[in-house]
Amino acid sequence: MGAAKIMQSVVLLWCSFFTAHSIAADWVDSRKHHGDFPLVAKKQAAPIVIAPGDHKLVTLAARDLVNDIAQVTGRKPSLLKPKTTAFTDLKTPAVIIGTLGKNPVIDNLVASGKLNIGDLRGQWESFLIAVVEQPHAGMEQALVIVGSDKRGTAYGVYELSQAMGVSPWHWWADLVPEKKASLYVAAASRRFGPPSVKYRGIFINDEGWGIHQWAAKTFEPEHAGIGPKTYQKVFELLLRLKANTLWPAMHPVTKPFNHFPENARLADSYGIVMGSSHAEPMLRNNVGEWQLPHEQYNYVSHPETVKAYWQTRMESNGQFENIYTLGMRGIHDSYMQGPTTDAQRIQLLQNIFTEQRGLIKKYTRQTVEQVPQMFCAYKEVLGLYRQGLAVPDDVTIVWPDDNFGYMRNFANAAERKRSGGFGIYYHLSYLGAPMAYLWLNTTPPALIWQELSKSYDMGADRLWIVNVGDIKPAEIGTELFFQMAWDIKRWQLHNQQDFLRTWAAREFGDEHAEAIAGLMRDYYQLNYQRKPEHLQWWLPRTAPRLSDLNAQEVSERLQAFQQLRVRTEQLRKKIGDAQQYAFFQLVAYPINGSALANIRFLEGERGNITAAKAADAQLNEETALWNDWLMDGKWRHFMTVEPASSEWDKYRLAPWVPPQVTLSQAAKTTNPAVQSFAVDAENFTRKIDRPSASWQIIQGLGRSGAGAVGLYPINAPAINIYTLRQQAPRLEYAVDFPVTGKLKVQIHLIPTHPLHGTSLRLGIGLNDEPPELLELDVKDGSADWAQGVLNSVRILDATIQVKHTGQVKHPGQVKHSDKQTLNIYGVDAGVLVDKIVVDVDGLPASYLGLPARQH
Repeated sequence: MGAAKIMQSVVLLWCSFFTAHSIAADWVDSRKHHGDFPLVAKKQAAPIVIAPGDHKLVTLAARDLVNDIAQVTGRKPSLLKPKTTAFTDLKTPAVIIGTLGKNPVIDNLVASGKLNIGDLRGQWESFLIAVVEQPHAGMEQALVIVGSDKRGTAYGVYELSQAMGVSPWHWWADLVPEKKASLYVAAASRRFGPPSVKYRGIFINDEGWGIHQWAAKTFEPEHAGIGPKTYQKVFELLLRLKANTLWPAMHPVTKPFNHFPENARLADSYGIVMGSSHAEPMLRNNVGEWQLPHEQYNYVSHPETVKAYWQTRMESNGQFENIYTLGMRGIHDSYMQGPTTDAQRIQLLQNIFTEQRGLIKKYTRQTVEQVPQMFCAYKEVLGLYRQGLAVPDDVTIVWPDDNFGYMRNFANAAERKRSGGFGIYYHLSYLGAPMAYLWLNTTPPALIWQELSKSYDMGADRLWIVNVGDIKPAEIGTELFFQMAWDIKRWQLHNQQDFLRTWAAREFGDEHAEAIAGLMRDYYQLNYQRKPEHLQWWLPRTAPRLSDLNAQEVSERLQAFQQLRVRTEQLRKKIGDAQQYAFFQLVAYPINGSALANIRFLEGERGNITAAKAADAQLNEETALWNDWLMDGKWRHFMTVEPASSEWDKYRLAPWVPPQVTLSQAAKTTNPAVQSFAVDAENFTRKIDRPSASWQIIQGLGRSGAGAVGLYPINAPAINIYTLRQQAPRLEYAVDFPVTGKLKVQIHLIPTHPLHGTSLRLGIGLNDEPPELLELDVKDGSADWAQGVLNSVRILDATIQVKHTGQVKHPGQVKHSDKQTLNIYGVDAGVLVDKIVVDVDGLPASYLGLPARQH
């Protein structure tokens, strides 16, 4: 190998490492440097060249690139499809886009040694962006975007667009890229992929408002709802986010995806892998496609009818790239009909697997083990799996979260040997018990990061699906989900808090990035304490009651939201005119909407009816701006404040009305705050780590937003409960105790689920006393669990025996002696401590030597 090729290989490998973890591209600039490729220079755009025989997706992506370049520079490139021999007649620098084995020009560059692709060939969804010198006689330079497969090529095209300043959300969030007269691509090669997660997609959980109403009345009235025109925009968005999979909308208001035959063909053209939700086996939309009486959707009483129903879809769609959902549930997110015991359900499901896989083999004409299939252990199905349901080894098992962002199950070491691997189904929007959240996206990025990275480390790397509700306004959470699915190493424990700033910089520029990130961090922290859709402290269809907040807590919460609104308005005035629409959608409306929802509820509760009504009126005005002012009506009929309709009221808060005087009793405003003595878990005096595990702070997580503390690595072995003091990682908190005797301690936990078993476990001890093991049975689905996810906290109760005080009180003064040490011992990874509260019968917090915090 010559020196030039050796150097080219070194550069390629170095760039592969660097770009894999880069979001803000600095390799496309408006200024020229030596060796740069002139994408747009001297008022001329380099032509874009694709091969006639390449995948249709390559043509679609190339057309988008043409429009993106024009949007940024005002110069529209030519899109050429020359024959191989005609290509050599082209002398100006050109952008060559293609897939290995499908573009003769690129294949020739590889064969001649002018383009070093390294190990690109045969990789999954990977791509290379390289500046090639003298691709042929008379052409000085070419910019080559080459993919290992069709999606890899498309991702490469959209990667260049993003590096130019075009957001993946440019259409969906109306983000206008910065205008530039020239664009130059820096020399050398940049290698991306393969992705960390093989299949990455969204579930459009259309409930009848939001995207459905908008599509039916504004964007696609000719199809009376979500149809090919809307799905085309969805497919493009997925590709720009480096996603590849879709579970389409499936509620009764929306026509089934396959009602329009062109939908499946369109998905195939865009390279999107089609799947279906946990309740829709074999790509069938049961609520819209099962035309017989519901009681006949029963594999015990009508097996041939049900099998024929599945077979029909295989006949029409088996030639496309799909992920087949196996198993069977009810027509609509309910128990399977027929069996009456879990043992019967398990046996029937295993028989159904066999029948479904027979259909897959017949109609795909492939070895069934090579066809992507998934089994989602959602709700009652997870219980069946835990009781011994045998899933074929090559089928991907998808673990669900608990619908509130906390992953419910994790594979053990033996399970992780399965060839089909594991995946996750995660919620950013949810309609169900104990209460729905369908309006604003308030799941903190720190929680998303924590649960996704934990699941990945426990083997869930084959399929990730996120329930995005109506897509908008879940843009930020969706963005983080796909960044992690593409490159799990991009965001780690030490830098995950930087996500919001890098997102804000990409969408709004560096100047305002930190200010926007600060606003959104506070937005997520306040709404993590209680989501705006949960601002009634009673469950649906139960008697109204007062909130659990005391008067001081109400005042502090209202003040925090008001300050957040003021900061948002101050920043809005500094944002350029071109970004006002995007700022309103992504920042201002979520902040103002959640603030006003809190103001009307809490002011109403404490009897300030005038202020509550004013907040309600302003919230309606803000929502009207979304529907009418925003982009001159582009998003009309999209936004509705929860509850958006009267449907499914057993899961949703009641429409807000000014409360009766009997509910907003005057005592609420005069009742003094109950003083609690607490310390945020990250404010430990000292931590003692062990070789197998260490305590780490997850910044941005928890009710205070400052951070929660947990054991890492996540796969660290459990500590022997009989040797906690000697072997367990320990947190120490120095405390002054003003009294002796038995004191109650509450350890506030993030409401996660255990990695194994059913309990969250910790140890507690005072000074050198033997530690006590504490266990919290999660009781998934119980009333305690429900209140835990609504309040974002689970509480471990303990008592400690204080034998002597940590300070001595004298007349007129306080004399401090040595503080005592309250120890928290780690037992299991995955247990996250948010706060520690010590009850000393109402004594001031200063007596404990701890920061005062309200409980």
